Amino acid sequence: MLPIDINNIFSVNESSFDDLCNTVFQFQYQYNPIYRKWVDLIDTSPSERKIPQKIPALPISFFKEQRVVTGNWQEQKIFESSGTTGVVTSRHYVADIAIYEQSFIQGFERQYGPIQNWCVLALLPAYLERENSSLVYMANKMIAISGHSESGFYLYNYAELANKLAELELQGQPVLLLGVTFALLDFSATFPLHLKHTVIMETGGMKGRGRELTRPELHETLISRFKLNHIHAEYGMTELLSQAYSKGNGRYYCPPWMKVYIRKEDDPFELLTEGTGLIQIIDLANIYSCSFIATQDIGKLYADGSFEVLGRMDHADIRGCSLLVV
Repeated sequence: MLPIDINNIFSVNESSFDDLCNTVFQFQYQYNPIYRKWVDLIDTSPSERKIPQKIPALPISFFKEQRVVTGNWQEQKIFESSGTTGVVTSRHYVADIAIYEQSFIQGFERQYGPIQNWCVLALLPAYLERENSSLVYMANKMIAISGHSESGFYLYNYAELANKLAELELQGQPVLLLGVTFALLDFSATFPLHLKHTVIMETGGMKGRGRELTRPELHETLISRFKLNHIHAEYGMTELLSQAYSKGNGRYYCPPWMKVYIRKEDDPFELLTEGTGLIQIIDLANIYSCSFIATQDIGKLYADGSFEVLGRMDHADIRGCSLLVV
């Protein structure tokens, strides 16, 4: 039932992005009843062609309350967000897990080269302790693709992780250490290391553990403890099938099939291509759910399309992958 070849999503470029957005919008407006009801409430001309930033965005909170799907199918996977006790979590019903895999593999390799070049270590205790984490799924697949005998997950066995990193450093092996924020802070406090061949990539996630740091404070702390020039970061969420990456200084870059806009806090219908406000995302990999998402994250968008995450909107639910505030 797709109106496009799925490969068109992952080969999209700047010149074809607008057309593809309109095709996906019409497809989701027709076959996604939740999204259609929302669009009908706020858009008087849904059949007209639109520039991407004028396509209505579904509030991310709908993923907590509704089954946000385009079409009629049985899901292959359900991803569920983290949250504190008693908080209603988001659920993302995934029709085709291969689309998620293609998205995160291509997205990562655009920035970092073939996964096979890396030894992938995942320090994700809070996520491993629950089921249905999209981040754990991604890390597990990357570990398998790397093919490195030392790739793997770590919970709270920090001493073992420190020894492994030291061994790999001596071998000159490029290492990707993908870690949740609180675990990276705990690990680095106990085992400060001098890392030359390791990329530290934080995924966010303090989950109320200790004083919450701003992202600059966090990165300065980790840079000092690991003797690195930069701390890398991944920006993703349960409701998306794509990720943006930062190689330093907290500025994220999206793959071509994902784009970020900024909407004013006092006027959700006014979107900016530069400036500060609430982050709005187009993720074309969300072809079977909803590609147009209004988040509750506050960000700053730059003219080149890169963006920073500055915090959370007041009264927004706490989320495991986005607790850093400024």
